[in-house]
Amino acid sequence: MQMLYQWELGKNTPEQVGASFFLERNADSEVESFARELFHGAVNDIERLDKLIREHAQNWRLERMAAVDRGILRVAVYELLHYPETPPHVVINEALEIARRFSGDGSVEFVNGILDSILKTLPARETKP
Repeated sequence: MQMLYQWELGKNTPEQVGASFFLERNADSEVESFARELFHGAVNDIERLDKLIREHAQNWRLERMAAVDRGILRVAVYELLHYPETPPHVVINEALEIARRFSGDGSVEFVNGILDSILKTLPARETKP
């Protein structure tokens, strides 16, 4: 989410964000790799993600949403679409925790409502025995 925020508001290229974001952060290599995958995937799939978010954000224009909420939604929707091994409710719970930490009043309910609405339209995932 923070990388998407930096990309969108800082008008940096994805390459600039990717090169600078982890310079002063101590993340283990798996966490960094996964964060980079989510960021680059979301940037590359931004049109599809934004279209889905617009369809499910009743009475809200994407441009009027808080930038933090937009970033949270984009990365969560990307993960819901492209990482079937991650249980959807884990993705949503993580998004809600990020909203609690980084966004304003009402964001948790807002993000939850949109993600829940999108989740209901996605094909059911097979569960492993």
